[in-house]
This record gives sequence, structure tokens and C-alpha cells, in this order.
Amino acid sequence: MAFTTKSVLKKLFNRQIFCCLQFRIRRNHIIQNTLSRINENGEAIIYIHWPYCMKRCTYCNFNKYIHNNVNHSRMLSCLRKEIKYLLQLSGIKNIKSIYFGGGTPSLAKPSTINSCIECISDNSKLHDNAEITLECNPTNAESNLLRDFKLAGVNRLSIGIQALDNHDLKVMGRNHNSLEALKCLDISKNIFPGSTSLDMIFGRPGQSRQSWIEELSQILKLCDDHLSIYQLTVERGTSLFKQVKNKEIIMPNDDEMADMYEDTVKILTEANFSHYEVSNYARNGAESVHNSSYWNGTEYIGIGPGAHGRFICRGVGNKIREARIQTLEPDIWMYEVEKYGHGTRKVVFQSSKEILEELLMMGLRTKMGIDNKLWCKYSSGISLADTFKTSEILRAYVYGGFLNFDKMRLAPTEDGMRIADTITKDLLPYIKA
Repeated sequence: MAFTTKSVLKKLFNRQIFCCLQFRIRRNHIIQNTLSRINENGEAIIYIHWPYCMKRCTYCNFNKYIHNNVNHSRMLSCLRKEIKYLLQLSGIKNIKSIYFGGGTPSLAKPSTINSCIECISDNSKLHDNAEITLECNPTNAESNLLRDFKLAGVNRLSIGIQALDNHDLKVMGRNHNSLEALKCLDISKNIFPGSTSLDMIFGRPGQSRQSWIEELSQILKLCDDHLSIYQLTVERGTSLFKQVKNKEIIMPNDDEMADMYEDTVKILTEANFSHYEVSNYARNGAESVHNSSYWNGTEYIGIGPGAHGRFICRGVGNKIREARIQTLEPDIWMYEVEKYGHGTRKVVFQSSKEILEELLMMGLRTKMGIDNKLWCKYSSGISLADTFKTSEILRAYVYGGFLNFDKMRLAPTEDGMRIADTITKDLLPYIKA
């Protein structure tokens, strides 16, 4: 059977399962569906969700709320209370990274960020070199607070630039312009040198392949050492969805999206960026410690409205990992935290099969893939080779140049990362309970 990389890619693109990591599965969203590893040392990472924004972008369907009269003191009190409660419940002793996401956490007061970091340190051991990241919108008001956030304890910034074209920023409902974005980037590189990450979006309404290449080339002249590049997707219930449905705006087609993705990989790798996850690129060792921890299976605790977590409740003697979801709506979440000490709305005990499914899904999005030792830990010692020994489709993917597979690990090639969702879907049936 003739099986070439090009022919398979064409077939899979035609099935419209192009797997560039969708915009809705952004850092703080993908985090919510990943694996955590049982570890004897009780090591974890923490995600803190700030749910408020100044306005809602046209493409956004995340858990965020527009509120001009935020009760900062009450919000801080509840964040600290939930941090303390969940750290005690988890029995986690060591924290290696903290990530403030949202929403727009750069709208929180620097003193709030500092107080949350101090609360974590008071109730566990925060590593001396812990990565502490803050998501930031590049408005002038927020740029002026960057040094205060640095003094509060933040040592890595993730800036949501998204586009350098003012028309596109307006279409997407962003509340900054390109000049503000470039100013914020310049300030951040001075305050957080080597630790400034940029978010960019391709596949915007009316965007051409050539305009994306030119924009990406401009970003390369200005950026630091980390880039997150996402494909814009049209989510039901958003303003963008209505505009597309009513044919008020036209999105690039699947072939154009695929071309932009391939151009992104080519341009960034030629600029010495490592494509270490489907939508993430780094050079000079600037890979995100926090996000890599999710993909590598570290336990994590989710704090704040709508946050998710994966950890074992050692504090009450449990040995089974739980998936936890906090109450979505901020006012209700605060009421529950004040009454119960936490706002956990849903708890699900995870089976080994569910853990393996998550491990497969996340591992195939990363350059490093899935480690066989970790796989065996959750599969009662059944190796990757034994799990997929009857899989003809896996052999086809290996033969076609999409997967590398040996006794040590299962990992996607560059072509495999492009169709990771499709490969995952094809291999999931081989994971047995």
C-alpha cells in the first residue's frame, strides 16, 4: 500500500480535521483537560483564574465577566481562602510554578497578585526559582503597571497581542491598538528579559497567507524568546459566530488555514524556535515551565471561578486522582468560598483508562510525546508497545512519517503534530479499561 506523508496529509485535510490547536483550547483552557502524575514528593503547580475583563472579544467563549465595579478586597479574601483550603486538602508540599490567567489578570491589583503568592508560600514551599506568570492585555494602563507586577513577584509575562493590524484588532473586539501592543512589548522585554511571551492569532477574517507571513516576520524582529500561535476558530454563541453566519465577514478556508500553519512552523523553526507543542515555540531555553508541567503530567490545583484541577486529596487520605471544577460565576463562587472555604462545584474520580486517554491526547501534541515509564505507571505495567500491538493504523502513521515509536516513547513528528487530533482519535479505541 502506497503511503506517503503528502498523500496522507491531503486526505486528512480533506476530512477537515486539521489539528492546529484551536484558539478556544488556549493555555488556560487546555490546562483544564490534562493529566496529573502521582508523585511521592507532593509537587504541583497552581493556576489562579481572574474572571473579569473590560470587554468581551468577538471570538471569546471563555469563563469571563464584564464588571466595572469589582470588589477587589472580597475577591482577594476568597482567593486566599481557597488557596489555603485546597493546598491543605491536596497535601501538596512543593509548588514549582504559578499561573495567573483569565479573564484579564492584569486588571487585578499588583497587591492582590503579591498576596496570593504569599499565601501559597505560607501554606507550602514555593520553589526559589518558581516560574510565576501573568497574562496581560497590552493597553497603556496595564503596561504602566508592569514594574509593579514584577515587584509583586511575577517573573514571566504573557502578552495577548493577537494581531498587529488595527482593523483586525477592531474586528476581534480587542481594546488595544498596534502601537499600544508594541509599547507594552518593549516595556516588558526590559522588565522581564527572556521571559516575555506573545500570543498571536492567525486565520483572522479576510486575512491572506501573504499578510500573515509579513506580520509574522515583523513579530520576529520584535519578540522575545517565546511565542504562542493560535488558529482563530468560530465558536457558537460568540459575536464572531453570528457575523460569520450572517456572512458579514468571511473566514479563510481550510486550505488557507493549513498553509498559514505550515508557514508559521517553517518561519519560526528557521528563526531557531523549537516547536515544542502544537501552538508553542521557544528558543534559548524559554519553554513555559508551567504549561510544560501540564503536558508532562504534573498535578495542578485550580483556584478561582471556573478553574479546573487534577490532584490527589492526600490531606484526607485519598490515593485516587480527582478532577475538580470550581463554580463558574464569580459572585456565587465567592459566596460558596466564604461559606465552605472553597468553591468546588464538581468532583470526579478518574479511572486509569481516563488518565491514559488524557496522557495520549496531551502527549501527541508535544514534541517529546509519551514516555513509556509514565504510561506503564497507569496501565498496570502494560507498555505502549503492548497497548498498540494490534493497531494497524499506528503502524501506518509510523510508516507514513507521522509518529516515532520505540520501547522508550511514542512521539509525533512535525507532520504528526499537524494532525495530532486525528491520530489521537484513531488510537483511543486501543486503550482498554
